[in-house]
Amino acid sequence: MYTADGSRYDRADYRAAGASGLKLPALSLGLWHNFGDTTPFDIQTGLVTHAFDRGITHFDLANNYGPPYGAAETNFGRILHDTLRSYRDELIITSKAGYDMWPGPYGDGGSRKYMMASIDQSLTRLGLDYVDVFYSHRRDTSTPLEETMSALADIVHTGKALYVGVSNYNAADTRRAAALLESHGVPLVLHQARYSLLDRHIEHDTPPLLDVLEEVGSGCVVFSPLAQGLLTDRYLDGVPEGSRAEHSRYFSRDDITAERIDAVRALREIAHARGQSIAQLALAWVLRDERVTSAIIGASRTEQIDDNLAALDRRMFTPEESAAIDTILQRLDAEKARG
Repeated sequence: MYTADGSRYDRADYRAAGASGLKLPALSLGLWHNFGDTTPFDIQTGLVTHAFDRGITHFDLANNYGPPYGAAETNFGRILHDTLRSYRDELIITSKAGYDMWPGPYGDGGSRKYMMASIDQSLTRLGLDYVDVFYSHRRDTSTPLEETMSALADIVHTGKALYVGVSNYNAADTRRAAALLESHGVPLVLHQARYSLLDRHIEHDTPPLLDVLEEVGSGCVVFSPLAQGLLTDRYLDGVPEGSRAEHSRYFSRDDITAERIDAVRALREIAHARGQSIAQLALAWVLRDERVTSAIIGASRTEQIDDNLAALDRRMFTPEESAAIDTILQRLDAEKARG
């Protein structure tokens, strides 16, 4: 029988999700990778329990995480049933729907048909009566935003989720989504966005997404803060055999440009001067803005969880460090614009 570490909250750091009463750990565990049927179940259980023992209470899923689609929810549901059942009220469990999940016209997008079927399927796989947060995973422009937000509101009103959020929405659609949800008496609590030192598109939105989230009272959860592993030492000397760049549909060799590697090397020098790894600096950097509620990390080993949590020991940047980082990023932006 698993018993959680009694000191799990002693050093943990939690941040408010916008204007809501919900708090999330500064780092959350994402189950996008390593929780499908290709990863041994005992490894998955070890990762989840180790994270919880370190104060990570937020576990992020989506309906199509796997492989195969749905497997991550099924496996996490089994971990909940077998190991974490007595700790359910200490956990924030989130899921999403918006990308392709099953064949045909009703297994993708943002229609009411798809959203309502998806939440029911996710709850069945997880073995739960409700999730803590349910997201619209992407803006489906073929479906009226009013329809998607009405479905999310009904998911809250029927008790199948405590809160709702959106993911991968631009700033303008996020503002509209918040207003539509408010008309149904439901707040937009979270927006999940891709954000890292190498991907700052949410800063370049007009208006910037974080400004809109502050305006509407939503928190920001960021994913891919390590740029799929590019903000680590992993790719500095080429592409290792069997790495994500060789087999992922979301990250390839084309993403590993000479300009990006040069930027990572320069950032690593700053990190080492701070007594951090490049990954720890990258996590500290996305958390420097208090409007970022949490950063989602992935892990295949428990040591990675510990290494990432060590980033929280030094999150402040001196003016000189911030200026040096800005110079590196501006140079990278200029090279990208030229190329």
